[in-house]
Formats: sequence, C-alpha cells, structure tokens
Amino acid sequence: MATLPVTETVTGPALRPLLGEIARLRIAVFREFPYLYDGDAEYEERYLARYAESPGAAIVLAREGAQIIGAATCLPLIAAGAAVLAPFRARGLDPARFCYFGESVLLAPWRGRGFGVAFFAAREAQARRVPGCEEACFCAVQRAADHPARPAGYTPLDDFWRRRGYSPDAALVCEMAWKEVGAAAEAPHRLGFWRKRLMA
Repeated sequence: MATLPVTETVTGPALRPLLGEIARLRIAVFREFPYLYDGDAEYEERYLARYAESPGAAIVLAREGAQIIGAATCLPLIAAGAAVLAPFRARGLDPARFCYFGESVLLAPWRGRGFGVAFFAAREAQARRVPGCEEACFCAVQRAADHPARPAGYTPLDDFWRRRGYSPDAALVCEMAWKEVGAAAEAPHRLGFWRKRLMA
C-alpha cells in the first residue's frame, strides 16, 4: 500500500492563529466549480472559529514548508449549523451519532497525490474519538450536468467518495445560501448528504 502524505490534526485553541490562512484557502478553492463561492474573509474566520471552540472538532492540515496547502474539517454534527442539522432532525436521526465533515480543500498543484485519502483517514480517526459517534457524514452541492460553468473534463468526486466507503442518502438534503462569483446577491443552493458507518 502506498504511504499517505503527511498531515497534521489540530484541535482547540491551537487552531486560532491558523484560521486566517485556512479562511483564505477555503475562499480560493471554493471559488472553483462546483461551488463558485464568492467568499468573504471576515465571515470565513467567524465560521471556522467553531472548530476551535467545539469539543471533538478538528482541522486536518497539509503543508508545503510553512504554507498550508490543504485543510479538511470535522466536528460533532450537533455543533454544526442549523441548516446542516435540520434534515437529520426532520428524519428523527440523533445528531449525537454523527460526525460532520465540513469541507476538504486542497490547492490544485497538490491534487492527485493522496491528500484526499489522507484527509478522510485522519477525520475518521478523529470521529472515532468522539464519544457516541457512530457515523461520518458530509454534504456536497448538487449541480446540473449541463451547468454553464462546468469546466470541460470536470469529474465529480462521487466515485472517490464511494471508494472511501460513503454512500449518498437521497432523503437527507439541506439548503445553504451563498453569493456566487459574478452574482449580485446570495442565492439558495441544494446540497445532498453522504454517510458512512464507522462502528461495527
């Protein structure tokens, strides 16, 4: 088996001095398709602060020298935002059973080198440390196959996620609003959830 790239799992107050750089990374990567997110650094730092404040939360980092080139987040689902919690509560699913993987971002030059696999492995290890956590979940924006901004040769990550053991749950869908690149205002976006059982 190939050796995974080196990553670092950071938790608690140690995250605070890193939030600005992670915020800039999120903005840069999510500006690309399929999110097309026109990000705001101040909002991003407020959003990321929950990972420094929530017990059981972590951010997994990849570095090239001193530069953070990638980051992947996780926290107990109960600490996630209302939009993420809503579909679980609507179905009667106990949020305490889930760890939510918020995002996984990596700068383009380092993609295809195993960081995605390493990010999932590290977050699942963190999730298993959370008392009562039985499943990991994340959500991904749903875009039409003929979306005008879809780049030529774009490959969705569905097969990669399935190889990690995740399956889509069509009954779990949430809505989040953000401003797209070139848009005048925020608009709602539909995101579907993927799940994986961590415990036997």
